[in-house]
Amino acid sequence: MKFQKIELVLLAVGLLLLAVWGGARFHGAVSAKTAIAEFEAARAENLADSTSPSLDRTLSSPVDFRLWSPKRIAAYKVSLAEKTDLPLAILRIPKINLEVPVFNDTDDLTLDRGVGRILGTARVGEPGNLGIAGHRDGFFRGLQSIAQGDVVELVQPRHTDKYVVEDIRIVAPEDTSVLNPKEVPAVTLVTCFPFYFVGHAPKRYIVTALLESARESGFGADKDTISTGKNITDKENKK
Repeated sequence: MKFQKIELVLLAVGLLLLAVWGGARFHGAVSAKTAIAEFEAARAENLADSTSPSLDRTLSSPVDFRLWSPKRIAAYKVSLAEKTDLPLAILRIPKINLEVPVFNDTDDLTLDRGVGRILGTARVGEPGNLGIAGHRDGFFRGLQSIAQGDVVELVQPRHTDKYVVEDIRIVAPEDTSVLNPKEVPAVTLVTCFPFYFVGHAPKRYIVTALLESARESGFGADKDTISTGKNITDKENKK
């Protein structure tokens, strides 16, 4: 009888230990699944935050980051607080759902915040060839999908000028002839190429659009009055 009681006690203790071990394994599995689920939720939230639209009060719709690089997204968000001056105009290209503020100059902060007028080219609202530069991994990445005949809009406080894409080409960085005067008022968009090149891209992607009304009427711009070229750039920099 004594040995039977001992056996029962040992059996009970063994069953208890087995239950404890089983409970611990179950709790561990549940905790692991919960931790993984929390991690995935946090990762998804961070990803959504980095790719979700960001509000820019100068624009009519949020900025879409889906084609942007993470580095460019971060730089843009920082620039919102650092660059608060009003843009010269708003550039819109309906074909690629682009809407971006145009500022003066092409310094790093300006191109993080939007796109910039290339100094030495025509000023916004004046006749000439207006050069506008932007980052290939930010606002101007969508230019890879643009085609001849697409409409480019330059929105100003009192009116909107419409341009039609006439030419798309790839040139060397030192080829500034793309900013030369045109027979009609023009907007020339400049970004680096290839769009997904790792490091400093070796080429420039150029989109030239001509003013729609002047293009249809055969208007010829007076080349002597068009602002473009190195001399004018130097003059602007001295101001």
